[in-house]
Amino acid sequence: MSAPVSTQTGTVVAAFGRQYMVRLGDGSEALCYTRAKRSEIACGDRVEVHLSSPDQGVINKIVPRTSLFYRADQWKEKLIAANVSQVVVVVATEPGFSDDLITRCLVAAEAQDIASLVVLNKCDLPAQLEMARALLAPHSAAGHAVLEISAKQDVSALRAKLKDHISLFVGQSGMGKSTLTNALIPDADARTREISEVLDSGKHTTTHARLYDLPGGGQLIDSPGLQTFGLAHLTRQEVEAGFPEIRPLLGQCRFRDCRHLKEPDCQIRQAVKDGRMHARRYETLCQLINEHLVKQAMH
Repeated sequence: MSAPVSTQTGTVVAAFGRQYMVRLGDGSEALCYTRAKRSEIACGDRVEVHLSSPDQGVINKIVPRTSLFYRADQWKEKLIAANVSQVVVVVATEPGFSDDLITRCLVAAEAQDIASLVVLNKCDLPAQLEMARALLAPHSAAGHAVLEISAKQDVSALRAKLKDHISLFVGQSGMGKSTLTNALIPDADARTREISEVLDSGKHTTTHARLYDLPGGGQLIDSPGLQTFGLAHLTRQEVEAGFPEIRPLLGQCRFRDCRHLKEPDCQIRQAVKDGRMHARRYETLCQLINEHLVKQAMH
Protein backbone atom coordinates (compact mmCIF):
# COMPACT_ATOMS: atom_id res chain seq x y z
CA MET A 1 0.00 0.00 0.00
CA SER A 2 1.39 3.44 -0.90
CA ALA A 3 1.74 6.14 1.77
CA PRO A 4 -1.26 8.45 2.10
CA VAL A 5 -0.98 11.80 0.36
CA SER A 6 -1.79 14.88 2.39
CA THR A 7 -2.33 18.43 1.12
CA GLN A 8 -0.86 21.31 3.10
CA THR A 9 -0.10 24.98 2.61
CA GLY A 10 3.40 26.28 3.24
CA THR A 11 5.93 29.00 2.41
CA VAL A 12 8.81 28.63 -0.05
CA VAL A 13 11.93 29.42 2.00
CA ALA A 14 14.52 28.51 -0.67
CA ALA A 15 14.32 27.98 -4.41
CA PHE A 16 16.72 26.45 -6.89
CA GLY A 17 15.79 25.38 -10.40
CA ARG A 18 12.71 23.23 -9.99
CA GLN A 19 13.46 22.28 -6.38
CA TYR A 20 11.93 24.19 -3.48
CA MET A 21 12.27 24.02 0.27
CA VAL A 22 8.78 24.60 1.67
CA ARG A 23 8.13 25.35 5.34
CA LEU A 24 4.84 23.80 6.42
CA GLY A 25 2.40 25.02 9.04
CA ASP A 26 3.92 22.89 11.83
CA GLY A 27 7.41 24.33 11.20
CA SER A 28 8.71 21.21 9.43
CA GLU A 29 10.16 21.49 5.93
CA ALA A 30 9.65 19.47 2.77
CA LEU A 31 11.64 19.33 -0.45
CA CYS A 32 9.12 19.94 -3.21
CA TYR A 33 9.05 19.90 -7.00
CA THR A 34 6.78 21.33 -9.67
CA ARG A 35 5.11 19.32 -12.39
CA ALA A 36 5.67 22.06 -14.97
CA LYS A 37 8.99 22.32 -16.76
CA ARG A 38 9.04 26.11 -16.45
CA SER A 39 8.58 27.30 -12.92
CA GLU A 40 6.70 30.43 -11.92
CA ILE A 41 7.46 30.08 -8.21
CA ALA A 42 9.54 32.54 -6.16
CA CYS A 43 11.00 32.53 -2.67
CA GLY A 44 8.33 33.83 -0.29
CA ASP A 45 5.47 32.29 -2.27
CA ARG A 46 2.69 30.61 -0.31
CA VAL A 47 1.99 27.28 -2.00
CA GLU A 48 -0.34 24.32 -1.75
CA VAL A 49 1.66 21.10 -1.55
CA HIS A 50 0.78 17.42 -2.04
CA LEU A 51 3.04 15.53 0.38
CA SER A 52 4.08 12.03 -0.73
CA SER A 53 6.10 11.62 2.49
CA PRO A 54 6.62 13.88 5.54
CA ASP A 55 9.57 15.64 3.88
CA GLN A 56 8.82 15.43 0.14
CA GLY A 57 6.06 16.61 -2.12
CA VAL A 58 4.78 18.29 -5.26
CA ILE A 59 3.65 21.91 -5.49
CA ASN A 60 0.08 21.93 -6.67
CA LYS A 61 -0.66 25.65 -6.86
CA ILE A 62 0.45 29.10 -5.78
CA VAL A 63 -1.72 30.98 -3.27
CA PRO A 64 -2.58 34.48 -4.65
CA ARG A 65 0.28 36.89 -3.92
CA THR A 66 0.27 40.29 -2.24
CA SER A 67 3.30 41.33 -4.33
CA LEU A 68 5.85 39.96 -6.80
CA PHE A 69 9.25 41.61 -7.19
CA TYR A 70 10.96 40.68 -10.42
CA ARG A 71 13.03 41.98 -13.31
CA ALA A 72 12.61 41.48 -17.04
CA ASP A 73 14.39 42.24 -20.28
CA GLN A 74 13.16 41.74 -23.86
CA TRP A 75 13.66 37.98 -23.65
CA LYS A 76 12.99 36.67 -20.18
CA GLU A 77 11.70 37.41 -16.69
CA LYS A 78 13.58 36.62 -13.49
CA LEU A 79 11.42 36.23 -10.38
CA ILE A 80 13.21 37.43 -7.22
CA ALA A 81 10.70 37.22 -4.35
CA ALA A 82 6.97 37.09 -3.61
CA ASN A 83 4.78 38.57 -0.88
CA VAL A 84 7.41 41.04 0.37
CA SER A 85 6.26 44.29 1.96
CA GLN A 86 9.63 46.09 1.81
CA VAL A 87 12.53 46.13 -0.66
CA VAL A 88 15.89 46.98 0.92
CA VAL A 89 18.46 48.10 -1.66
CA VAL A 90 21.90 47.43 -0.14
CA VAL A 91 24.87 49.52 -1.30
CA ALA A 92 28.26 50.13 0.31
CA THR A 93 30.94 52.79 0.59
CA GLU A 94 33.22 50.38 -1.29
CA PRO A 95 33.34 48.83 -3.84
CA GLY A 96 31.57 51.45 -5.98
CA PHE A 97 27.89 50.93 -6.72
CA SER A 98 25.62 51.59 -9.70
CA ASP A 99 23.33 54.57 -9.20
CA ASP A 100 21.27 53.43 -12.21
CA LEU A 101 20.65 50.01 -10.60
CA ILE A 102 19.38 51.65 -7.39
CA THR A 103 16.88 53.76 -9.34
CA ARG A 104 15.63 50.74 -11.27
CA CYS A 105 15.10 48.70 -8.09
CA LEU A 106 13.22 51.60 -6.50
CA VAL A 107 11.00 52.08 -9.59
CA ALA A 108 10.21 48.32 -9.57
CA ALA A 109 9.24 48.53 -5.88
CA GLU A 110 7.03 51.60 -6.50
CA ALA A 111 5.26 49.78 -9.35
CA GLN A 112 4.29 46.97 -6.96
CA ASP A 113 3.39 49.43 -4.18
CA ILE A 114 6.13 47.94 -1.98
CA ALA A 115 7.84 50.12 0.64
CA SER A 116 11.55 50.71 -0.01
CA LEU A 117 14.69 51.51 1.95
CA VAL A 118 18.23 52.19 0.73
CA VAL A 119 20.91 50.93 3.12
CA LEU A 120 24.43 52.34 2.89
CA ASN A 121 26.64 49.64 4.41
CA LYS A 122 30.33 49.71 5.43
CA CYS A 123 30.08 53.21 6.91
CA ASP A 124 33.04 52.25 9.12
CA LEU A 125 35.22 52.67 6.00
CA PRO A 126 35.54 56.46 5.80
CA ALA A 127 37.57 56.86 2.57
CA GLN A 128 34.57 56.78 0.18
CA LEU A 129 31.82 57.69 2.66
CA GLU A 130 31.25 61.26 1.48
CA MET A 131 31.21 60.21 -2.19
CA ALA A 132 28.65 57.49 -1.42
CA ARG A 133 26.49 59.97 0.51
CA ALA A 134 26.60 62.39 -2.42
CA LEU A 135 25.48 59.63 -4.81
CA LEU A 136 22.54 58.74 -2.57
CA ALA A 137 21.42 62.32 -1.87
CA PRO A 138 19.18 62.57 -5.00
CA HIS A 139 17.25 59.44 -3.94
CA SER A 140 16.80 60.86 -0.46
CA ALA A 141 15.64 64.20 -1.93
CA ALA A 142 13.09 62.30 -4.07
CA GLY A 143 11.54 60.87 -0.91
CA HIS A 144 13.31 57.52 -0.53
CA ALA A 145 14.52 56.56 2.96
CA VAL A 146 18.30 56.09 3.30
CA LEU A 147 19.90 54.41 6.33
CA GLU A 148 23.64 54.41 7.09
CA ILE A 149 25.06 51.43 8.98
CA SER A 150 28.02 49.10 9.34
CA ALA A 151 27.25 45.37 9.29
CA LYS A 152 30.39 44.69 11.34
CA GLN A 153 29.55 47.19 14.09
CA ASP A 154 25.85 47.72 14.83
CA VAL A 155 22.76 46.63 12.90
CA SER A 156 20.14 47.58 15.51
CA ALA A 157 18.86 50.57 13.47
CA LEU A 158 18.26 48.27 10.51
CA ARG A 159 16.68 45.57 12.69
CA ALA A 160 14.13 48.15 13.87
CA LYS A 161 13.20 48.95 10.23
CA LEU A 162 12.73 45.26 9.40
CA LYS A 163 10.66 43.99 12.31
CA ASP A 164 7.20 44.75 10.92
CA HIS A 165 7.96 43.61 7.37
CA ILE A 166 8.74 40.74 5.07
CA SER A 167 11.82 42.42 3.62
CA LEU A 168 13.90 41.61 0.56
CA PHE A 169 17.62 42.42 0.32
CA VAL A 170 18.67 43.32 -3.24
CA GLY A 171 21.88 44.81 -4.61
CA GLN A 172 25.10 44.18 -6.45
CA SER A 173 27.61 41.56 -5.33
CA GLY A 174 30.14 42.77 -2.77
CA MET A 175 27.82 45.20 -0.97
CA GLY A 176 27.68 43.06 2.17
CA LYS A 177 24.14 41.61 1.93
CA SER A 178 25.29 38.26 3.34
CA THR A 179 27.34 39.93 6.11
CA LEU A 180 24.25 41.95 7.05
CA THR A 181 22.10 38.82 7.00
CA ASN A 182 24.56 37.02 9.30
CA ALA A 183 24.67 40.01 11.65
CA LEU A 184 20.86 40.10 11.84
CA ILE A 185 20.37 36.32 12.03
CA PRO A 186 23.07 34.50 14.04
CA ASP A 187 22.38 31.04 12.57
CA ALA A 188 21.90 32.18 8.94
CA ASP A 189 25.16 30.56 7.78
CA ALA A 190 24.29 27.20 9.30
CA ARG A 191 20.76 27.46 7.90
CA THR A 192 22.11 28.19 4.41
CA ARG A 193 24.46 25.18 4.48
CA GLU A 194 21.65 22.94 5.73
CA ILE A 195 19.30 23.96 2.89
CA SER A 196 22.11 23.70 0.31
CA GLU A 197 22.84 20.13 1.36
CA VAL A 198 19.20 19.12 1.01
CA LEU A 199 18.91 20.90 -2.33
CA ASP A 200 22.29 19.41 -3.32
CA SER A 201 23.34 22.84 -4.53
CA GLY A 202 26.31 23.72 -2.34
CA LYS A 203 28.17 25.09 -5.33
CA HIS A 204 25.26 27.42 -6.08
CA THR A 205 24.86 28.94 -2.62
CA THR A 206 24.52 32.50 -3.92
CA THR A 207 22.34 31.82 -6.95
CA HIS A 208 19.01 31.60 -5.23
CA ALA A 209 17.02 33.55 -2.66
CA ARG A 210 16.42 32.38 0.90
CA LEU A 211 13.88 33.38 3.53
CA TYR A 212 14.81 33.70 7.22
CA ASP A 213 12.83 34.53 10.35
CA LEU A 214 14.26 37.55 12.13
CA PRO A 215 14.79 37.41 15.90
CA GLY A 216 12.41 39.97 17.36
CA GLY A 217 9.94 39.83 14.48
CA GLY A 218 9.74 40.11 10.74
CA GLN A 219 11.20 38.00 7.94
CA LEU A 220 14.07 38.58 5.55
CA ILE A 221 14.73 37.25 2.06
CA ASP A 222 18.37 37.47 0.98
CA SER A 223 18.81 37.39 -2.81
CA PRO A 224 21.77 36.85 -5.15
CA GLY A 225 23.84 39.81 -6.37
CA LEU A 226 22.44 41.73 -9.35
CA GLN A 227 24.39 43.24 -12.25
CA THR A 228 21.42 44.48 -14.27
CA PHE A 229 17.76 45.22 -13.58
CA GLY A 230 15.50 45.34 -16.62
CA LEU A 231 12.04 46.88 -16.33
CA ALA A 232 10.55 45.56 -19.58
CA HIS A 233 7.52 44.28 -17.63
CA LEU A 234 6.43 47.80 -16.66
CA THR A 235 4.27 50.11 -18.74
CA ARG A 236 5.56 53.58 -19.51
CA GLN A 237 3.00 55.01 -17.06
CA GLU A 238 4.34 52.71 -14.30
CA VAL A 239 7.92 53.75 -15.08
CA GLU A 240 7.08 57.46 -14.85
CA ALA A 241 4.99 56.97 -11.69
CA GLY A 242 8.00 55.19 -10.16
CA PHE A 243 9.65 58.58 -9.65
CA PRO A 244 7.78 60.11 -6.66
CA GLU A 245 9.26 63.59 -7.16
CA ILE A 246 7.50 64.04 -10.54
CA ARG A 247 4.27 62.19 -9.85
CA PRO A 248 2.24 65.40 -9.36
CA LEU A 249 3.47 66.64 -12.77
CA LEU A 250 2.52 63.62 -14.86
CA GLY A 251 -0.02 64.44 -17.56
CA GLN A 252 0.70 68.18 -17.34
CA CYS A 253 3.14 68.47 -20.28
CA ARG A 254 1.82 70.24 -23.39
CA PHE A 255 1.90 67.01 -25.42
CA ARG A 256 0.10 63.92 -24.19
CA ASP A 257 2.87 61.56 -25.40
CA CYS A 258 5.72 63.86 -24.30
CA ARG A 259 9.01 61.95 -24.08
CA HIS A 260 10.47 64.66 -21.81
CA LEU A 261 13.44 65.13 -24.14
CA LYS A 262 13.10 68.21 -26.38
CA GLU A 263 9.38 68.89 -26.47
CA PRO A 264 8.28 72.45 -25.55
CA ASP A 265 6.45 73.07 -22.26
CA CYS A 266 7.67 69.78 -20.73
CA GLN A 267 6.93 69.86 -17.00
CA ILE A 268 9.52 67.17 -16.23
CA ARG A 269 12.37 69.08 -17.89
CA GLN A 270 11.22 72.19 -16.06
CA ALA A 271 11.40 70.24 -12.78
CA VAL A 272 15.03 69.32 -13.58
CA LYS A 273 15.81 73.00 -14.26
CA ASP A 274 14.11 74.02 -10.98
CA GLY A 275 16.01 71.39 -9.00
CA ARG A 276 12.86 69.44 -8.13
CA MET A 277 14.28 66.41 -9.99
CA HIS A 278 17.97 65.54 -9.95
CA ALA A 279 19.68 65.34 -13.34
CA ARG A 280 20.93 61.79 -12.69
CA ARG A 281 17.47 60.47 -11.89
CA TYR A 282 16.15 62.31 -14.98
CA GLU A 283 18.81 60.54 -17.11
CA THR A 284 17.63 57.15 -15.83
CA LEU A 285 14.00 58.12 -16.52
CA CYS A 286 14.92 59.01 -20.13
CA GLN A 287 16.82 55.74 -20.49
CA LEU A 288 13.82 53.75 -19.21
CA ILE A 289 11.40 55.56 -21.54
CA ASN A 290 13.77 54.85 -24.43
CA GLU A 291 13.90 51.14 -23.49
CA HIS A 292 10.11 51.11 -23.42
CA LEU A 293 9.93 52.68 -26.91
CA VAL A 294 12.45 50.13 -28.26
CA LYS A 295 10.33 47.31 -26.78
CA GLN A 296 7.20 48.74 -28.44
CA ALA A 297 9.00 48.97 -31.80
CA MET A 298 10.08 45.32 -31.52
CA HIS A 299 6.49 44.17 -30.99
